[in-house]
Amino acid sequence: MKHLPLQKLINYAKDMQQKAYAPYSKFYVGAAVQTNCGKIFGGCNIESASYGLTVCAERVALFHAIAQGYNSFTHLAIVTNTGSSPCGACRQVMHELCPTSSVIIASPTSIVLQTSVDKLLPNAFDIPL
Repeated sequence: MKHLPLQKLINYAKDMQQKAYAPYSKFYVGAAVQTNCGKIFGGCNIESASYGLTVCAERVALFHAIAQGYNSFTHLAIVTNTGSSPCGACRQVMHELCPTSSVIIASPTSIVLQTSVDKLLPNAFDIPL
């Protein structure tokens, strides 16, 4: 398994942040997820005037990777201007798609938090398969 340095993953998320479509909130978010084989997929938030249709960067990155046939992940980096934590919907998707991944939350200038999906969403909702 090839694992990239965390700064490279964060920089990828920063690049994604620049592509965000957030004309309403002006809250630009970028994310990058690393697969277990070292491939990186990015995502940015994409807003809609009907806010419920907005999709967060974390989900875009994960869905992009899944759509390309990848389903095992090691790290997820999230960049916002304030170093904000993921929303509840993203935490649930992360629990389902990358439950053992390391999560790096960053601002443009520093790492705010390095944690795990389990710590972000303790006692997660689950349906036994």
